[in-house]
Amino acid sequence: MGSSASWEYVLLEVLIAVACCVGNVLVIWAVWTCGALRQPTFCFIASLAVADFLVGSVAIPLAVLVDIHMKTSFHGCLFMCCNLLMLQMASVILLLAIAIDRCLRVRIPVTYKSTVTQKRSWILVALCWFTAAVWGFIPMFGWHNYNAVDGTTNANSTSFECSFLTVISTSYLVNFIFFSSLLPPLAIMTGLYCYIFLTTRRQLRANIGAAAESSTYYQKEHRLAASLVLVLVLFAVCWLPLFLMHSVRYYGYNTEVPSVAIDTGVVLSHANSAVNPIVYAFRIPKIKEASLRTVAKAPRLCFHLKSLDEGKERIDVKAIVISGVQTMKWQLRLADNARPGHEAVPERLADEGHGGRPNNPRPCKGEGVEQLPCRFA
Repeated sequence: MGSSASWEYVLLEVLIAVACCVGNVLVIWAVWTCGALRQPTFCFIASLAVADFLVGSVAIPLAVLVDIHMKTSFHGCLFMCCNLLMLQMASVILLLAIAIDRCLRVRIPVTYKSTVTQKRSWILVALCWFTAAVWGFIPMFGWHNYNAVDGTTNANSTSFECSFLTVISTSYLVNFIFFSSLLPPLAIMTGLYCYIFLTTRRQLRANIGAAAESSTYYQKEHRLAASLVLVLVLFAVCWLPLFLMHSVRYYGYNTEVPSVAIDTGVVLSHANSAVNPIVYAFRIPKIKEASLRTVAKAPRLCFHLKSLDEGKERIDVKAIVISGVQTMKWQLRLADNARPGHEAVPERLADEGHGGRPNNPRPCKGEGVEQLPCRFA
């Protein structure tokens, strides 16, 4: 890219990164506050939101460094590129886990809660991240373009210009990632969601006039599945163009794909992580309600904190004023006692007031007693 196009690309990536971080933090906070983490589906959704957050906070900054050809070592560049692949694989595997969970919810509604427990769902989430890490870091174990290092540049030298397609093998990117790890899960998820829609529609037709609880259950499953299908469609629309261009470069020997098209595909793939929170917030009722509550509480929380600060300042000023007044009274008493011919009042009684009379007189014992200042017991 040219210098002007490069700065436009960097600015666009920064905006997408901010949107990824803010939107997905809101989703994670909404799922946490509404207590939905006890449900397996929302465990997977929260994990997918974490992956999207890492895209904004880790993957996009690394992609910008790679795109501007930062000088580093060969293996340092390879490590940065593997992180990008790992987060993409984590999104695919978590989407597949969500589809399987939704299918089990419809397939075995009676025994679903005892089969898919919270503990098992979190174990599956950990397994998804482990699998994504293994698949994403395969190039670190040898499947890379080591021949990109010329004879004049040492692999451990920090003068190597980092570039994604320079260090990542196109055969690994196309044959392993695209054809073996991306297209089969997409095909499986498409089949699972087709089964979910057909099953819920058949159950809704069969339950006409039956118990309202059963119809409500399948209606909720149908709506949630529709929202998750939208997430899946957006993922395919955002990621397939980039891998199709890499496939054309790999198999079309005389076909050259413009670098601007590759950069556009990269930006589109990153934008997917910024779009997902919008789908969650508008299509999934629990996340929508929790997000609205969180957004509504934010101004009130800021106002409350500001009020506390102002109240603290007022209290501090009041304490200072009271302390100054007491000091002035004490200085006036000392000045009166120091005048000539003035009978000094004992310090203890002077502090108590009433011209030497105790400020805490005896209790009143009824009518007819001497009318002195008294207190009621």
